[in-house]
Amino acid sequence: MTNKTAQWMERSRRKRADRLTALEDKLDHRMPDRYARRRPRRVLAGAGAVTLGLLWVDAAVSWVLAPSDTAMIVNMVVLGVLLLIGIPLATQLVALTRGLTAKRERELDERQLTARLRAFATAHRASTIVIAAVLLVTMAADRDGRDSQIPGAALFLILFALLVTHIFLPLIVAAWQLTDPPPADDDDPQA
Repeated sequence: MTNKTAQWMERSRRKRADRLTALEDKLDHRMPDRYARRRPRRVLAGAGAVTLGLLWVDAAVSWVLAPSDTAMIVNMVVLGVLLLIGIPLATQLVALTRGLTAKRERELDERQLTARLRAFATAHRASTIVIAAVLLVTMAADRDGRDSQIPGAALFLILFALLVTHIFLPLIVAAWQLTDPPPADDDDPQA
């Protein structure tokens, strides 16, 4: 039974590696050449950061206006915009970084592992700052203690924004920090 399990696991690893190789080839053909330069990649990463910021604006609006119809309308509009813009943007960022933040460590080479570690370290520091800021703002705004009347929708949206920030900030940072691809090797030994 152990031998069959080992064979099955090896076959599974090979199939995954083949799928990843095919996906990498597909991404190479689909990714526009304009992202070969740093500025367009940083514009895309900036758009991702602005999209994350929109979640925080939504939470702040809910805090100030909830419970009201205006808060609900603003919330639905912002969430609609996030669905229409955020999902394709996240897909572009994943394609741009070649899944750097999502792949298993053994599927990355040394250069990619270094880039991933750098992106996660930077995103961790930024997330810590965001969490500290949320904590300070919440403590300053909520002076009533047990009698506090913080809207439940605002608390939910703050926690949701924290979760999404925690998940997507490494991806945005990785896209921002992405280095230019190495130049093509013109030294062909058979030429």
